[in-house]
Amino acid sequence: MSQSLTIAAAQINLWVGDVEGNVGKIIEAARKARDELRADLVACPELSLIGYPPDDLLLRSAVPHLIERGVRRLLDEVRGITLAFGLPEYAQGQLYNAAYVIRDGEVLARYRKQELPNYGVFDERRHFKRGHDACVFTLKGRRIGLTICEDIWFPQPAAQARAAGAEIILNLNASPFHAGKRAERRRALDSRVAENGLPIVYVNCVGGQDDIVFDGDSCALRSDGSVAFSAPPFEEGVYPIRFDGTVPSGAQHEALSEEALVYRALVQGVRDYVNRNGFPGALVGMSGGIDSALVAAIAADALGPERVWGVSLPSRYTADMSNDDARIQAERMGIRYSLLPIEPMFQTVTGTLAETFAGRAVDLTEENIQSRSRGLLLMALSNKFGHVVLPTGNKSEMAVGYATLYGDMCGGYAPIKDVYKTLVYRLCRYRNTLPAPASLEAGQRRGGPQGPVIPERVLTRPPSAELRPDQKDSDSLPPYEVLDPILEAYVEKQLSIPEIVARGFAEADVRRVASLVRRAEYKRRQAAPGPKVTACAFGRERRYPITAVYGDI
Repeated sequence: MSQSLTIAAAQINLWVGDVEGNVGKIIEAARKARDELRADLVACPELSLIGYPPDDLLLRSAVPHLIERGVRRLLDEVRGITLAFGLPEYAQGQLYNAAYVIRDGEVLARYRKQELPNYGVFDERRHFKRGHDACVFTLKGRRIGLTICEDIWFPQPAAQARAAGAEIILNLNASPFHAGKRAERRRALDSRVAENGLPIVYVNCVGGQDDIVFDGDSCALRSDGSVAFSAPPFEEGVYPIRFDGTVPSGAQHEALSEEALVYRALVQGVRDYVNRNGFPGALVGMSGGIDSALVAAIAADALGPERVWGVSLPSRYTADMSNDDARIQAERMGIRYSLLPIEPMFQTVTGTLAETFAGRAVDLTEENIQSRSRGLLLMALSNKFGHVVLPTGNKSEMAVGYATLYGDMCGGYAPIKDVYKTLVYRLCRYRNTLPAPASLEAGQRRGGPQGPVIPERVLTRPPSAELRPDQKDSDSLPPYEVLDPILEAYVEKQLSIPEIVARGFAEADVRRVASLVRRAEYKRRQAAPGPKVTACAFGRERRYPITAVYGDI
């Protein structure tokens, strides 16, 4: 009977570029795995020395030395346990996305990633050269095949490891989150298990990196495809997986709803962006509407209510109930709240322009002046107090350009820019099932007023920008129940206009929406970054020309 083997999955949050800090986290994880879990091996994520995605930091002349120094430190300080970790490997004038296996000062094995993704948020062929060889090492009588992230999505690397004698596949990842990603991963892992009949240990990182969020979702599958272990999503930790022979077992975290996962992703993205960039807190322009309510709740959960400042900026068109709802939201969330009316600024600007605008009717110009007045005040507060402004625009608005440059688009990080309006409603209802305010980090909750943070009236009122009398979003856009499915088909699935019409949508609606999406490209190029939670987010994942002729495509 072979000895039992314990592999510890280090689901850790790594900072891009912070090689020294990341090495310290790896060492801490290794010591925890060795001393508390009595593990034989601790596995850390892909490129864990430099973080993911490092992008063109990899080209900096100092980076190879930093990586070499980090590896030396791991060799010196990690003792009494085997460690697998990812790193950029500079060798013979080439750069590889690699993984090392070390123990007690010795490099036992090296592997170079074979499948280099070059789609969506990934751009690995820009920097890395492809590896070709399998890597199999022995630990306590088991032969373990090492692979990296995308390798597990294709048949060859796992089959190659099996042919080289592997009995267990260990896969190190930096795999970003989006809604539905867990099911996609499990399908890929199921395929590799079915093809090779080998158990798989999948280790992923957590954390927010600009417009990407990593959810962890580390797991282990038995050779029959059943799940033996699953880590809690969006929670850092070192989790043990025990092997009796080659059969894994471990704790299994209860699956969460899609709304819960997306909400945690948004909280993680805001927390890491604000904290890592050194902002003391966040500013949210609170209209009393549903979008700003959701952003304020996310910010309070991410940072704690004491670091969030809600600012109401009413105009002559703002309904009294909007002001009331903004104040109530702030009170229920326990955040600081200020009221700064924009009417004096609006009158000053329109008065200054009155002679120049003489003879021209009031139109979108005056609406945008209101929005830009709000943006000016929020940015002034940001400059004076150091807080980052969190724009409140959603994906539906960003898609069709229903937003004002240098107005409501002002800010540093846009928490819901990849959240469709219909999903905004679902997330608000989910958030109202939680205490207020909540910290989703490590399952701990902060104190504060209890009860739903978003009033029911906010969830049921027709959405409005309140920039003219009796304005409603539906005056300018199709209903969101129609708009969002069209956008999903056009933006994420990249279907043509005739293909979308064939799904049952009115051709006039489809052509109008497609035209709005195309015309708003210049706005999106100037928008703040925000966390990706859909299959195709605006930004690095969707690269379209500003000036182009599309036709029906």
